[in-house]
Amino acid sequence: MGFKALCLGLFFVFFLSYIHAPIPDNVEESWKIMALDAAAKVFSLMAMCIEKMGIIKYEELISIILSLDYTQPHSDEYLTVTDTAFIDIPVRLYLPKRKSEIPRRAVIYVHGGAFCFGSFKNRVFDYLNRWTANKLDAVVVSVDYRKAPQHKFPVPFEDVLTAVKFFLQDKILTKYGVDPTRICISGDSSGSAFVAAVTQQIQNDPEMKHKIKTQALIYPSLQIIDSYLPSFRENEHGILLTRDLAIKLVSSYLTEDETFPQAVKRNQYMPLESKHLFKFVNWSILLPEKYRKDHVYTEPILGSPGYSLPVLTDVRASPLVANDSQLQNLPLTYILTCEYDILRDDGLMFVSRLRNVGVQVTHDHIENGIHGALLYTVPPLYLRLGFRIRDMYISWLDKNL
Repeated sequence: MGFKALCLGLFFVFFLSYIHAPIPDNVEESWKIMALDAAAKVFSLMAMCIEKMGIIKYEELISIILSLDYTQPHSDEYLTVTDTAFIDIPVRLYLPKRKSEIPRRAVIYVHGGAFCFGSFKNRVFDYLNRWTANKLDAVVVSVDYRKAPQHKFPVPFEDVLTAVKFFLQDKILTKYGVDPTRICISGDSSGSAFVAAVTQQIQNDPEMKHKIKTQALIYPSLQIIDSYLPSFRENEHGILLTRDLAIKLVSSYLTEDETFPQAVKRNQYMPLESKHLFKFVNWSILLPEKYRKDHVYTEPILGSPGYSLPVLTDVRASPLVANDSQLQNLPLTYILTCEYDILRDDGLMFVSRLRNVGVQVTHDHIENGIHGALLYTVPPLYLRLGFRIRDMYISWLDKNL
């Protein structure tokens, strides 16, 4: 009996240590964030255990749970909301009902979800897009794309690019009453990776008649070159998104190779021909000094000669490593970063790179911010931080689009 009690006690100690993440003193609503973080980690641990038992893959289980939160395209007195497809890419359209004497501005929104989860049907994204359409009197297009692990790079990227190109046609813009000179593309987290990559493709394509006026990136994921940035180290066991979980999900987007996640954890996975890209993610140069702290920069370690994935050097997967000539053509850009976020340094380095080539950038950094806070703006999970991020983003759009 005593031995069983000891084992149970040790299990609980391990369990509590696994789910516990210290909440920084300056984080508001810390008790609520602690509860959300603990719940997320408990659920994640359960999902991983179920995967280990061979019942269902982690990503598939999470996707099933998230699908329970789907909404229908509900129209109201202010908006006509419909689900349709641009070619064969699902989109949800939000069209203001009030009459307008001039063409409206438009926002294309690409949701996040670690390349594996989410849909424009989820309540939080439906709510955000309704809010955007109402506040800006704008046409909003929310894009769905195929997800990993079933659909790996470049399929999701190509889905987003296809939908954006379709929307930018004269006949489609006219159909929905959109001003072709006032179009923004926005996204959060992994959705921002698609936004940044698609915007680079559109702006540098001489055959595209209409371009993007602004892009907005909310706590963006922008590179897969270096997995040991200061923000990755500081937030390794971070709030809501840990380094291990991020590596697991990104790996499922990139490859079937089961050895890849362990190589990423060691920062020893880049192919031999990739060394020229390291300067584009050299945080010792690109990060403001306050974020370098006492960290020591070391380059990613090149993998073995036989270990090479073309996606790792593809700018469509790592828009941060685009060369200067590609970045120079980018539009007015908004980037929001959060202090307690493993992806913080992706956004900070992109700010530096864009400003270095003359692109006008507005950067909001939330000193007490956490990754994914925008998801907590619908009942019953409210965070004041989520509303603050929403309002900062919408305010910038209103002034600049």
